[in-house]
Amino acid sequence: MSEEYDALVKNGIWVLVPPATSHNFIGCKWIFLTKHKSDGSVDKFKACLVEKGFHQHSEIDYYDTFSPVTKPTTVRLVISMTMSHGWSLRQLDVINAFL
Repeated sequence: MSEEYDALVKNGIWVLVPPATSHNFIGCKWIFLTKHKSDGSVDKFKACLVEKGFHQHSEIDYYDTFSPVTKPTTVRLVISMTMSHGWSLRQLDVINAFL
């Protein structure tokens, strides 16, 4: 968890500001996960700070939504293009999504 938190602090992801009374405040929480290897042993611990979106109100708190999820169709397309053009393909594990 400290690796993810340190990356957030290092990159200046947030700045504390005084609260305005005219805004609806949306909280956040930490999600902690334990990744296991195929033999059941612990591989690594992960942490993610998420916002409590259920406190949002349409047309007041948000206008657009964004979900950074890759669809299987996109993955198949990239692999197909890579193979047909003879390119090399590498996999990355991004530690901090804000990078």
